[in-house]
Amino acid sequence: MIYSMTAFARTQSTGEWGSLVCEMRSINHRYLEMSVHLPDVLRAFEMPIRERIRDVLKRGKVECLIRYQPSTGKAGSLYEINTLLAQELCHASEQIAVMLLNAGPVCPTDILRFPGVLETKETDMASLEKPILALVEGTLTDLVAARGREGEELKQIFLQRMDLMQQELTKVRENLPRLIQEQQERLMKRFTDAKLELEPGRLEQEMVIFAQKIDVAEEIDRAETHIGEIRRVLKHGGAVGRRLDFLLQELNREANTLGSKSVDAGMMHTAVEMKVLIEQVREQVQNVE
Repeated sequence: MIYSMTAFARTQSTGEWGSLVCEMRSINHRYLEMSVHLPDVLRAFEMPIRERIRDVLKRGKVECLIRYQPSTGKAGSLYEINTLLAQELCHASEQIAVMLLNAGPVCPTDILRFPGVLETKETDMASLEKPILALVEGTLTDLVAARGREGEELKQIFLQRMDLMQQELTKVRENLPRLIQEQQERLMKRFTDAKLELEPGRLEQEMVIFAQKIDVAEEIDRAETHIGEIRRVLKHGGAVGRRLDFLLQELNREANTLGSKSVDAGMMHTAVEMKVLIEQVREQVQNVE
């Protein structure tokens, strides 16, 4: 199976520790590039998450976002008041109030807004490690499955294009003897019309040279070899994007040579059609892992 690099997956998990949501999205990229976004309280898990993603994915720009909502059912409030700091602030406000004329009362929310007064309770990291890594594992599984489904669709498109290319090459191969014969007869007619008299040996030599120039049998053989290799790579599967891109470059080179040697409208049509099909595949191959 081949895999696309474009996919999205989202999973959610809940427990006594609270609620976790993991979202992963990936797009095409030459290499594996990761962006992991975590709440500050979960920063300790960034490296294990990156290592797990690296073990599963080989290419693509991957963004992983994890949201965490602590539970309030068992531990009560999510926040704690720094009582010592709050008392110091109240004492300081009383001292300042003595110095002022008509000092207004201090609002409790003003005290709470002071940095450090309201603190988030410490989260038990040991209780979160297993559910977080399990959540990431499940999201990766869904992401790979989505990439695989799209990859299978791309594979069918590639095989269809390979079939069309093979049909074009088969038409040229079948017509090649006729084309060479017609071109030789046309060349002989030009010699006759120009009333050129060449030695029999020289005439045969010119015919052989001309036949070699327009003979595209080798190009057809190489193109069919590349098509066969692409089929084999698609059947084998895995991380094949770069190899497919290289094979398409070689196939495009043969199509260019076929076009440059064209002496017939049908052969030129085949060269153009092959280049169109190759470009269609190359655009999609950029999205294959």
